[in-house]
Amino acid sequence: MTISYVASGFAVGLLVGLTGVGGGSLMTPLLTLLFGINPTVAVGTDLAFAAITKSAGTFTHRLRGTVNWAIVKRLCIGALPAAVITTLILKYFGGLNESMGQIIRYSIAVSVMLTVVALLFKGRMIAWLNAHPEKQLHGAKLTIATILAGALLGTLVTVSSIGAGAIGATLLVMLYPKMNAAEVVGTDIAYAVPLTALAAFGHWWLGSIHWALLGTLLLGSVPGIMLGSWAARAVPEKFLRGLLATTLTGVALKLVL
Repeated sequence: MTISYVASGFAVGLLVGLTGVGGGSLMTPLLTLLFGINPTVAVGTDLAFAAITKSAGTFTHRLRGTVNWAIVKRLCIGALPAAVITTLILKYFGGLNESMGQIIRYSIAVSVMLTVVALLFKGRMIAWLNAHPEKQLHGAKLTIATILAGALLGTLVTVSSIGAGAIGATLLVMLYPKMNAAEVVGTDIAYAVPLTALAAFGHWWLGSIHWALLGTLLLGSVPGIMLGSWAARAVPEKFLRGLLATTLTGVALKLVL
């Protein structure tokens, strides 16, 4: 079983390196469906996994100067309190009991489908915003919208471990369409570090992190991400995103059915 976990970590890391899509939308359903891990434990373990891997990514983006710290601050103002409140709600309703596990399973499916929408329609959303500049937010409205987006992401990530990748990047592009691609990625990764760390701490408090599993996943994912990042330019992006969207749609249906 350990070899299977290492192989799964490698496969997810490879896809993350190739597509840039967050590992949560891949890893959490994989642990739940393929290995039969309790949904709450799968979420908690993946959050700890994300906090570690995204910390390394943030360090790199900080050196490159591709993090907008003002936007990171606004997202965190919304996301961190939402993560705390969501954790307390999970604790109150029993984060590890069967009924709550089923609710979390459905929330994972919803988050996966939101990721699919983000993958398929981000380009059209950007084109529409560029064609209608009057619809773009500015000033106080933009600040409030960013904080609210952070709160939404904080809730999604804490419940399902999904949302900090493709969904977060899509929201950033919609709110800040003039940001370049590298800055969107760097900012998306940077705000996700304190969010996933806080959410992971909450799941540790709930007792829903499998530390041995986390270690084996990291063992496979690190070389996978490196290899995927190196090979990314050789594989057509549209093909990869289409394949990923199809796979995730099947995953979401399997989670529900």
